Amino acid sequence: MSYDNDNVFAKILRGELPNTTVYEDESVLAFNDISPRTPVHVLVIPKRPYIDMDDFAANGSTEEIGNFFAKVGEIARLVGLQEDGYRLVANNGKNSGQLVPHFHIHIMGGRPLTEDGMTAAM
Repeated sequence: MSYDNDNVFAKILRGELPNTTVYEDESVLAFNDISPRTPVHVLVIPKRPYIDMDDFAANGSTEEIGNFFAKVGEIARLVGLQEDGYRLVANNGKNSGQLVPHFHIHIMGGRPLTEDGMTAAM
């Protein structure tokens, strides 16, 4: 599979679609999910065009990967989820339910989360 430059996250990165930005720097963008599954539901994406976690792990630099995951933790603290806890979700490929072919992490929290309450695709 090749990267689709017309996916929704690519359009957000180019400014063609609006978003509610939570955090942004030179390599990471975090924004509120437009269909939140929890009271706090933030999507974190690298600004470079990676399809999924496998692509990111195989083709991102060690520095880029480390920075991305450090920022995920920083963003979770920024939105106030560190005290009560949160869930990280990264779907990888079609069988996982990945809907947008741009690597992204869901940060979800703001209420107790259970296995059976989070079975729908993200």
